[in-house]
Amino acid sequence: MHSAKTAWLNSLSVKLLLAYIMGAALSIALIVFVTAAIVTSQGDILSGTAVAERARDLAGKLQFNHEGVPVGFDNSQDDPASWLDDSLMRETAYRVLDESGKVVLLSAAGEAFWPADGPARRLRNGRFGFEHKGVAMRAATEAVEHNGRTWFLQFAASTRFLHLIYRAFAFPFTGVGIALFSLVLLVIFGITAMVTLRYTLKPLREISESAIAISPRSIHARLPTEGVPSEIAPLVVSFNRVLERLEQGYRVQQAFLGNAAHELKTPLALIRAQIELRKDNGSERDSLLSDVAYMTRQVQQLLLLAEASEPRNYTFSVIGVPALAHAVVTYLQRMAESADVHVMVSTAAEDVTWTADEGAMYTLLKNLLENAIQHAPAKTCVSVEIHAQTVTVRDHGPGVDAAQIPLMFERFWRGAHRRDHGAGLGLSICQEIALAHGWHLSAERAEPGLRFRLSKTGEDQGISG
Repeated sequence: MHSAKTAWLNSLSVKLLLAYIMGAALSIALIVFVTAAIVTSQGDILSGTAVAERARDLAGKLQFNHEGVPVGFDNSQDDPASWLDDSLMRETAYRVLDESGKVVLLSAAGEAFWPADGPARRLRNGRFGFEHKGVAMRAATEAVEHNGRTWFLQFAASTRFLHLIYRAFAFPFTGVGIALFSLVLLVIFGITAMVTLRYTLKPLREISESAIAISPRSIHARLPTEGVPSEIAPLVVSFNRVLERLEQGYRVQQAFLGNAAHELKTPLALIRAQIELRKDNGSERDSLLSDVAYMTRQVQQLLLLAEASEPRNYTFSVIGVPALAHAVVTYLQRMAESADVHVMVSTAAEDVTWTADEGAMYTLLKNLLENAIQHAPAKTCVSVEIHAQTVTVRDHGPGVDAAQIPLMFERFWRGAHRRDHGAGLGLSICQEIALAHGWHLSAERAEPGLRFRLSKTGEDQGISG
């Protein structure tokens, strides 16, 4: 639980996504703050603008009599004069003046609403302010041309009325607008974040998949450097350099192993010849020959192990598995007769074929059968079962403790019930061959005995080394 939480917090995707979310939240907070500041601090400007717009609207609806004198407003839609007179005569007012400043049309608020002097008497377009009964007013003048004469319409409204209108209508609409904008912004940020993350992290996912695919059998492979972000490129280059050093060390190790084993073959053959030429036939001579045979077998297996560990040594072709298994059984027949063990091959079909290196697969089956024969009690049977996807080899011997099964494929591991003194490399060679082919080799207790299973698909879930 804790490790999963830690991995989640250390995820680059999560960190970038949180950064985007924080950016969106800060952007929204800034927008709200600025909007509130503008609406609060610029209330007077907004109210003045609203009064000017209202004056312009009333001027457009002004009606005249046959003498060209203003008498009212167009009532075809709404009656603003009636609305103002009946409901808001203490908070709003209007009047129409001629060029001399004489009032020709007046709202119900009366002339006392307007100041006797000051900006209200300067007949030109624009906004102005005054006080009425201690209440600040915002007003505007709008000129109207009609029949060669100029008339001036003035409209005024109290600041408290304008602020009420803003709080009742403007602010709620502003809040809804901010909420909708914030939602859209979050969606845009989210989509942008997902697209950016997918595009940005794609090279990292490809690099990770390539790194996972590298194994001792593919140590020559390198991570791709094309399309890698510049911040990650030095890491990829360093990793490839490490792989180069590992490959070089691995090649040197394999070359040393093969050369050392090859160089030991000739001295061992000479030693064996010298021992055989000795005239005495005592136990000492037999013991020396046994030691030399053991060393020779170990050297041969070291050579096989070095060859099996190098994928370039394999030549793949389609192999008939039943025929190959019968060939191995024929080769080991003398060994089986000496141990009084019967070897039986059964196959689901004679046309079972695998793609493999024939010599390597022969060595794998031979080592598995040798191991089974060496551990099988006398008068028992060693069975080989061949199927389309698996090959199993089973004996009826004492088996191996469950705790030791994972150790069986390690180099130089030897079972406790072998009849000979093997080098302990046979199963290691089998494992190397299986891995080079992409197969899965496992071992399990069979009660009695031990069962080895070679799986072609790698889907076997047995215990492997």
